[in-house]
Amino acid sequence: RSGRSAALRARMEERLLGARFRYLNQQLYTGSSRDAARLFRADPAAFHLYHQGFERQVRRWPERPVQRIVRYLRRRPASLVVADFGCGDCTLAESVKNQVHCFDLVPLSPRVTVCDMAKVPLAAESVDVAVFCLALMGTNLQEILGEANRVLKPGGTLMVAEVASRFEDTHAFLKAMTQLGFRTISK
Repeated sequence: RSGRSAALRARMEERLLGARFRYLNQQLYTGSSRDAARLFRADPAAFHLYHQGFERQVRRWPERPVQRIVRYLRRRPASLVVADFGCGDCTLAESVKNQVHCFDLVPLSPRVTVCDMAKVPLAAESVDVAVFCLALMGTNLQEILGEANRVLKPGGTLMVAEVASRFEDTHAFLKAMTQLGFRTISK
């Protein structure tokens, strides 16, 4: 009997965690990056809960997008400097030889610099590759992508890995990226 009770409790906790993850995810997509920074400053445990839900979700995917970015960087010179916007647990930095600047709202790793993605502490034109791997969130995307553009060296590469449902119209997103000064190399 206690085995059934424990199984029921585990299922209920799983559902509750899933609901809280969906709620936090909705908050991140419908507010600005400043709102997200305030949310996680006020409730750091919420960030850890969000990442638990995120990890559970991507475990079910056939491939983790960060692994594609890792493979890309491993084929490129290790001298390229990378900025990882919304780095989470720093998987990218731990998987490549490049110097990787890791930015997020809460430090899941000592490598993380805590900041708003719309205002990272890097000099203009200081990185070769800017990465947003499942981290392009918030209502101020133009400001966030403008920041990535600011820190990229001329001819630098912006890599965005995102679920298609994130955008109402991926063609419109790519057009907006062109208007920000980016050129699509591959999609």
